[in-house]
Amino acid sequence: MRKVIVSNLVSLDGFFEGPKKELDWHVVDDEFHAYAKDMLCRADVLLFGATTYKVMAAYWPNAPSDEIAEKMNSLPKVVFSKTLQKVTWNNSRLVSTSIPEEVSKLKQQPGKDIVVLGSAKLASFLLQLGMVDEYRVIVNPVLLGKGRPLFTGITERIRLKLLATKVLVSGVVILSYQRA
Repeated sequence: MRKVIVSNLVSLDGFFEGPKKELDWHVVDDEFHAYAKDMLCRADVLLFGATTYKVMAAYWPNAPSDEIAEKMNSLPKVVFSKTLQKVTWNNSRLVSTSIPEEVSKLKQQPGKDIVVLGSAKLASFLLQLGMVDEYRVIVNPVLLGKGRPLFTGITERIRLKLLATKVLVSGVVILSYQRA
């Protein structure tokens, strides 16, 4: 069975975006690129919510060409939304029906990992349903003070088990968890 991996960047105080929706505080260097490239090479489907999809679809088709851009643009993408009418980014398809049903179908199919990038509401929803096999929290060495919290909509305690830590020279720490 395929794994669903959620990978999200977060500030030390728990926000995935700043108060004005800014993301300019993410530390993106060669080590981070190596992490991202490895993760994308182990995946063959990306999952997005509508908001993250719009940001990614606006950036990646025109991004400087490298292995990450090639993967982001070529991998199949499933976009969960009841508000979007269509998706136009290469290899994207829109799903407006049951998220759990669609993710269950994807997990049953043969293939590589299924990765949720950003999409904090979608990630929290899947985590609460027990559909996330690995949760990677990429802690950036910055305090934002306010913004949008990474984990929303969690209605009960979910115990996690630490699988791995990776400390980058930049001070970024990648924490990998699974449900305990």
